Amino acid sequence: MQKNMSLFIKRRTQLHEEVKKAYPGKKGTIVLFAGFEMERYAFRQESSFYYLTGLEEPAVVLTMDDMSTVVYVPRYSTSRAQWVTSMVDSDDNQLSSWGIQERRYLGNPCKGYSLSPSCMPTEYEHLIAALEQKVKQGEVIFTIYPPDRIIEQTLILDRLLREKPHLRKALVDISFLVARMRRSKSETEIERIYEAIEVTRFAHEAAAATIEPGKSEYQIQASVEFMFRQSGASPAFPSIVGSGKNSTVLHYTRNDAELKKGDLVIVDVGAELDYYCADITRTYPVSGTFTDRQREIYDAVLATQEFIENVVEPGFWFNNKEQPEKSLQHIAFAFLCEMGYEEYYMHSIGHFLGLDVHDVGDASEPFKAGDIITIEPGLYIPEERFGVRIEDNYWITAEGAGRLSEDLPRDSYEIEQMMLEELD
Repeated sequence: MQKNMSLFIKRRTQLHEEVKKAYPGKKGTIVLFAGFEMERYAFRQESSFYYLTGLEEPAVVLTMDDMSTVVYVPRYSTSRAQWVTSMVDSDDNQLSSWGIQERRYLGNPCKGYSLSPSCMPTEYEHLIAALEQKVKQGEVIFTIYPPDRIIEQTLILDRLLREKPHLRKALVDISFLVARMRRSKSETEIERIYEAIEVTRFAHEAAAATIEPGKSEYQIQASVEFMFRQSGASPAFPSIVGSGKNSTVLHYTRNDAELKKGDLVIVDVGAELDYYCADITRTYPVSGTFTDRQREIYDAVLATQEFIENVVEPGFWFNNKEQPEKSLQHIAFAFLCEMGYEEYYMHSIGHFLGLDVHDVGDASEPFKAGDIITIEPGLYIPEERFGVRIEDNYWITAEGAGRLSEDLPRDSYEIEQMMLEELD
């Protein structure tokens, strides 16, 4: 898909303005680090870096201030273009169209054609020297350096600045500003998420067609991920296919058991398409029909989800013990308590969704129009060897919540009918 680079330029301009408003007495440079290549995994750009730049090149650093935007690229000791497709060799006219005025080398040559997270400070010495000059002039370094968690960017900064305490003192964390921007989704972003949801719907239909006694969990996973790949997508997270007692393990990913007659199987999967994620769960009867007990639990979970989706609106929270009447977690728990199922409810009611499957967003703030969330109640009964989870994706609007994944059946009888039709 052709990228609209003006969108990323607009986001960086907005971030620049947000930083000025948040820190009116400070002058500084915004510094953003790309993700790194890992030999065992396909490269996937760090989400915030991609959100602000649109660049899919690993190990680069973007700096921007009132004067210019500069991309710092590794100096490789061999031709990177011989090994991989690279933006490093792009001409300056293309960089200009991306809103980048200048390209510089990070520092001394690194080994080979790839820069690793275990880099040496000498490989960043030009960047470090430029930042030192800024700090000498009384400026600060605005960067993503969250105080409450360790991410790849904090690790690289810690490594580079180990011997530079004056630079470390100049760091100002802006992760909360970036998270605030990322949390509210534009119409374009909602379209991307909806496309990922559609791919995930097709994958669930493929799973429904494959499920039967004697099949393995990994065969169901293969049918799901084949649909992802066929659609140009990839898994947004490790696919969960848990049957029998495995369906009571919340993040089960071994996916190596045999599907048994009479069991249920939870299929919790999501496609990532153009960096945006879906996350949809359905629970299927391996034999094609639910037993009375399984349907009783399934219908209780569905009733909980429907109740929550009908009450959620701006001003509610995922979890707020100070205002339980507007806390989805408390509302769901109370609803299940009325039916006597409270001991089987084990996890939170949902999460933000976007560039990451558990997307950034301050859950201490109430929902706002533009949020994308999941609602995913579940009941898990290990002594009866089955669990039920139903998860859909929602767009919060001024009027309430719209279910973006509404085209995938979720009623227990509709699930049975879908499995029957897919088998036919």
